[in-house]
Amino acid sequence: MSIPVITVAQMREWERATWALNVTEDSVMRRAGQAVARLAERLTRPDDFILFLAGKGHNGDDTAYACEFLAQRPCALLRVNEPEVAAQEILPHLERGPALIVDGLFGTGLNRPLAPAWMNFIEQINAARRPVLAVDVPSGLSAEDGQPLGAAVRASITLTLGAVKRGLLEAEAAPFVGRLEVAADIGLAHCPIAAEIRWVTADDFKTFPPPRPAAGHKGTFGHLVILAGSMGYHGAAVLAARAAQRAQPGLISVVTMPAVYTPVAAQLQAVMVAPLTPEWTLPATATAIVLGPGLAAKPVPESLLRLVRRLWLDSPQAVIADASALDWLPSGACAGEAVRVITPHPGEAGRMLRMTAAEVQSNRPQAVRELSRRFGHCHVVLKGQHTMVGRDGESLFVNSSGNSRLAQGGSGDVLAGYLGGWLAQPELQKDAGAALRFGVWQHGAVADVLEVSQPAFTIEELAERLGTVCP
Repeated sequence: MSIPVITVAQMREWERATWALNVTEDSVMRRAGQAVARLAERLTRPDDFILFLAGKGHNGDDTAYACEFLAQRPCALLRVNEPEVAAQEILPHLERGPALIVDGLFGTGLNRPLAPAWMNFIEQINAARRPVLAVDVPSGLSAEDGQPLGAAVRASITLTLGAVKRGLLEAEAAPFVGRLEVAADIGLAHCPIAAEIRWVTADDFKTFPPPRPAAGHKGTFGHLVILAGSMGYHGAAVLAARAAQRAQPGLISVVTMPAVYTPVAAQLQAVMVAPLTPEWTLPATATAIVLGPGLAAKPVPESLLRLVRRLWLDSPQAVIADASALDWLPSGACAGEAVRVITPHPGEAGRMLRMTAAEVQSNRPQAVRELSRRFGHCHVVLKGQHTMVGRDGESLFVNSSGNSRLAQGGSGDVLAGYLGGWLAQPELQKDAGAALRFGVWQHGAVADVLEVSQPAFTIEELAERLGTVCP
């Protein structure tokens, strides 16, 4: 199940509710330590040396338990009470070249700037340039607003405990948090917090997609139309179509600018391809439309602008707008109850909201809700680290998969086509949000697998592997 994204105060409320049920703090810390130990084992090899840094508080106790449970690796536990003393004690351990440093100096209770000696010690850790696993929150980082309190550990990966703290998702926190993972099952009571933002997990998709009916035919699974590709950008149409195929809708049609019809058609077999001419009309069998990938050639024909706007406002089919099409969308309500989706990155979202990308990043939940309000209560997929999916008036979902190797040209085209392939299927349109969350998660999960097995992967290879990661 998805995990709540909460404030530090809400985390304290949850802990108090747990202690009231006679669950001991020690039992929870032991469970947390086991989770840290399991992740440390996953991140290292049997002969790797691991250095554990444990502070005075419960965060340090979690870390000490992790060292105790880590029986399969050579390790050392350094209790850090006085940073001036620890600055000398850590030197021989750093000389061993630890494969991993486990940071348990400070947890979520830190709420004031660090003293200079602590800042110096943290900078000593950062200067060692060793991989760091932060326990719950990188030491020195505010779990409330994601700001460093003078200095903060730059973790490679952060394992937060129980639930995601909101500050860890702030854009300013990213250089310190690294990859974010969650140890949800550490023995706390059922979470009493009704969070408006939730962290997506693989378990959310154990029953998605639903089984395809044995008697299903092409019509059962819908017909996706992709309006994409222009001179210099024809590959976007091909990538979107190939990604859509991985969702297995019944039919896929690509409609592309006449100048690039030949190279697009030459690269696709099962996908139908047609040039966009004045006579073109939307097939009667269409169930979803993707607008925008690769429609970036200038000048943009006025007829194309009118077509995109008309389809967005009036089409009874599901419409997914991506890339250039985002700049052409009219604000306001759309006709009927058909699904509408936009997939901006922060720069595109900023243009749509008439603000900067930095302003979008400073409050991503607010940006998602405002985009949804302005553009017909549409679903929003705000891309970037921790892609956010949702719409105004409903829960927002933060994606947990993916990595910076997705920052390649064509990645967004693949995602748009893949989402379109799912939303073309009439049965899945009944819960469009779930289909979108799965598509975003699968896109990132494949990249995570490829990062390990094939780090120099191309976007073509990403499209080829879509759908192969099982939740």
